[in-house]
Amino acid sequence: MPIGAATWSFTEDDFGAITITLQRFLYDAKARCALLVDRSGQLVATVGEPPNFDATAFATLTAADFSANDQLARLIGESDFSVLFHQGERESMYLADIARRVILVVLFDNRTTLGLVRLRMKSAVEELTRTFEGVFARGASAEAAAPPGFLAGAEDEIDRLFQ
Repeated sequence: MPIGAATWSFTEDDFGAITITLQRFLYDAKARCALLVDRSGQLVATVGEPPNFDATAFATLTAADFSANDQLARLIGESDFSVLFHQGERESMYLADIARRVILVVLFDNRTTLGLVRLRMKSAVEELTRTFEGVFARGASAEAAAPPGFLAGAEDEIDRLFQ
């Protein structure tokens, strides 16, 4: 299955459902911020406290981190690691795979515990997975419905415009 945002997009209703799920999760887990990043490193959404860093660079590094850990998992005989945890002195991150194409990153501090974040993360991941699987299914059906050579014709027309 291809990864990345190039083959899918979500509607305003999808975005609303995603936002509600993440807001509820952040409240229940007492976490600060949630970011959704696609596997190609594109920032999809941010909910909660605005991050005080370059979120675009962070998204790229997050995707690279997840990909590197997938390779480490294979080296030890696992197909992948579906969650990652990074603990700092004051700030921590918990990352979870969503439908094999999106990464949920949760930033939290000492106002909560890893146990509470993990407990609340399970239902949030299940909800987000259902939402994104619907998005991906729509994207796949739209791609299959496009006439053969449709994009090639569009590319030719764009080339003619700039000659």
